[in-house]
Formats: sequence, C-alpha cells, structure tokens
Amino acid sequence: MPIPIKVTFLGTGTSQGVPVIGCDCEVCSSKNIKDKRLRTSVIVESESTKIIIDTGPDFRQQMLREKITEISAVIFTHEHKDHIAGLDEVRAFNYLMKQPIPVYATQRVQQAIKREFAYVFSGENYPGIPQINLFEFENDKFRIGDLLIEPINVLHYKLAVKGFKIGSFVYITDANYISEIEKEKIKDADVLVLNALRKEEHISHFTFQEAINLSQQLGAKKTYLTHASHQLGLHDSLIKELPTNIEVAFDSLQIIV
Repeated sequence: MPIPIKVTFLGTGTSQGVPVIGCDCEVCSSKNIKDKRLRTSVIVESESTKIIIDTGPDFRQQMLREKITEISAVIFTHEHKDHIAGLDEVRAFNYLMKQPIPVYATQRVQQAIKREFAYVFSGENYPGIPQINLFEFENDKFRIGDLLIEPINVLHYKLAVKGFKIGSFVYITDANYISEIEKEKIKDADVLVLNALRKEEHISHFTFQEAINLSQQLGAKKTYLTHASHQLGLHDSLIKELPTNIEVAFDSLQIIV
C-alpha cells in the first residue's frame, strides 16, 4: 500500500517567473496572490522523508516562506538555470543538519552542476561552500528514505528531461513529448502534475489544451497544471475553463496523495 505523501508547490511559474520584469500585462499587474509565481519546484514529504524536486533561483525564498528547516535530498529534472540555480542555498541545511545533502541527478545534469558550481568541486574546501553528495540515476527506480522514485523520460523539445513517479503521484515539468512506453508508467495516477506554459503553441512545452488532453488520455484522477507563464492568463479565469478534475496549481498549494 502506497505511503501517504504531502506535496507542496514551492513555485509554479516558468523560467522568468510571474510577474515578469518590466511587464504591465493584466497577469503581471494582478493583485491576486495566486497570480504570483516563483520558479517551478515542489517538496514531497512522507512522515520521515522530505525531497525537493529542483532548486531554482527562488529556492531560498521558497524555503523561508514554507519554514522548511530540514530536507532529505534534492532531485533534479534537468539542468536549465530555472531548475538548478539555487543549489548553493543548501548550505543552510548543511549548517542546520550538520551533514552533506544528497543530490540525485543524471550524469549529464551532474556535469552541468559541476560546471555551474565549480567552486563546490574544486577540492579547495573553501569555508562555507555547499556540502553535497552526488548520486547518479538514469532509468532505474531508486529509494530515498521510505519513498520509492521511478524516473519518467520526457522530452523538452530535444532535451531529455526526467519526470518522477512517487507512489501514485506523478510530477512532469518542462515537457512537450512523452512516448507511449513512458505514458504506461503514468496511466491512472491519483495525482498528475503537468506543465502548461501558455495557450499558444510552444516549441518545448505543453500548451494549456495539450495538457488537458494528455491528462484525460492518461486517466489521471486529479491533475494540477504548473510551469505557467504570464501568457497563460489569470488564475481565476483559467479555473473556469477546466474540467472538474483539473486545476491550475499555485504557489504554496498543499495536497495529500
């Protein structure tokens, strides 16, 4: 029987976040807190394990807002800056927990991390740098604490990106193609999180309608749309356009799976 988990949406915005710098559109100017979107990330928690998926540029702000004082590990979907740029901030958890933080990433993503955070791996052990232990995964299931994680292979245009299945929860961001083989892993999920960048076609992300269609095809009991740009529209308007089992996620939303 799957372990109950709590998922908190740390951020639900695209690479620029919402509002976008210098933009005065109705979404960026909205007073609704649900239209304020930090870069996309979640924390998945069981009774004894807390896993962060992606540490974007807003990672520090997200940890402070949610009052998170310990984490079990970080997992990365891919190496784009809006998903890895906040990794330096795990040093706060080094201090709080008195130990290195396990970081799980594919070989390609690890190479990017070593390039972007070269000072962490220089061997000079400068005081105060993040202490992390890298662990590689590709396609096989792996366990962190009491949570079993199954990688799901998707494409972000031509870039291979990992989604994750944890119990009956599936998390997929930065994708616009999923093969039929990988869809089999997702079918009939209790909760599916899926990126929906905007309503217009995009080269590397599902559109709003594509995400809706895919959710219905996969038979997800409940779907939450994430990685939204300001072009997607106002939160309160979008929810009126959706089937009853699909919602637009927002920052700080918590769900139990």
